[in-house]
Amino acid sequence: MKLGAIDILGFAIGFSAGVLGGLVGIGGGMVMIPLMVAFLGMGQHQAHGTSLFAVVFTGLVGASTYAMHGSVNHFAAAVLAITGGVMAVVGARYTQRLSDRALRRAFGFFLIAMSALMLLKPYLPVVAALQTTAGTGVAILLVSGAAVGFLAGLMGVGGGGIMIPVLVLVMGMSQYTAQGTSLAAMVPPAVVGSWTHRRLGNVRKDVLLVLIAGVLVGTWLGGATAHLVAERDLRVLFSLIILWVGFRDVRASYGR
Repeated sequence: MKLGAIDILGFAIGFSAGVLGGLVGIGGGMVMIPLMVAFLGMGQHQAHGTSLFAVVFTGLVGASTYAMHGSVNHFAAAVLAITGGVMAVVGARYTQRLSDRALRRAFGFFLIAMSALMLLKPYLPVVAALQTTAGTGVAILLVSGAAVGFLAGLMGVGGGGIMIPVLVLVMGMSQYTAQGTSLAAMVPPAVVGSWTHRRLGNVRKDVLLVLIAGVLVGTWLGGATAHLVAERDLRVLFSLIILWVGFRDVRASYGR
């Protein structure tokens, strides 16, 4: 089968998103979405739906790689996924009520906020020390899962931008474990949300296979490399990347 320019671009976009997703524990949607809009001619809604479909595979491969290093909290991932799967449908449906510009603006502000949280981590109080019961931790995970699921469906991302700060700052996990747990927890919401987007016509089937192929290779490489990098460096890298993307999207949404 002869590969065309769209196939090559789709694989390259998936690979780039997969490397980043595996390296810093996110779904890679923040890379796929702007690149698909810029190079594959997709609208914002279509890019979000197609991205979320590929995020399923980022989560599966990335979580498996982290699990081999013992860096996945399976209980926390399961609790996050309970409410996440339900709210992903709500988020995906709500996408249709926003214009392309409003959707991009909301995405940008969300990334900026999450970046600030991670950069400030060393200077924030250890909230996890305030937890006295297992029930409190479960409640926090359920609420976080609901927020993650809604944003996964709405934004076309895996939700690592919320999950990782919560798991690190509130639950007291290490950066590595938070990233592995985030990847595992994003799979159910991504499955439900992407299926809803598919029914709404927001998934580009012609590039999906090459996009997923690139994601699979890139996520394995990124996940395998993550444990070779210092935890502080991973946190700073994660923060700076999403800060840059956030500012760019907000700027573009205002037409400047």
